[in-house]
Amino acid sequence: QVQLEESGGGLVQTGDSLRLSCVTSGRRTFTMGWFRQAPGKEREFVAAIGGSFGDTDYADAVKGRFTISTDDARRTLYLQMDRLNVEDTGIYFCALDTGPMTRVAENYDYWGKGILVTVSS
Repeated sequence: QVQLEESGGGLVQTGDSLRLSCVTSGRRTFTMGWFRQAPGKEREFVAAIGGSFGDTDYADAVKGRFTISTDDARRTLYLQMDRLNVEDTGIYFCALDTGPMTRVAENYDYWGKGILVTVSS
């Protein structure tokens, strides 16, 4: 059984930083990713990491501000978020995909329950 649990969310101000963590258990997968859902909006891709060399992919909205990484065992997924702004507010989900790296949420097989990040102006 695969389980994912996010932590590290909270309320911050514009320009602040946060680091999200996602502890996983069960099978390892090829790709690990972060998605977010703002109030009244669709879930959107944020970042992914995968492949033998830890290739990464970022949504344009977070490129240069967010960094995705894992621990050596690829059991914990991180998302370092710097220079946060109000548009980053939302529920952040970690997800695991048994296939190649992708931005498509429907391709991810396992999901955490999500954690709230609120950025105030």
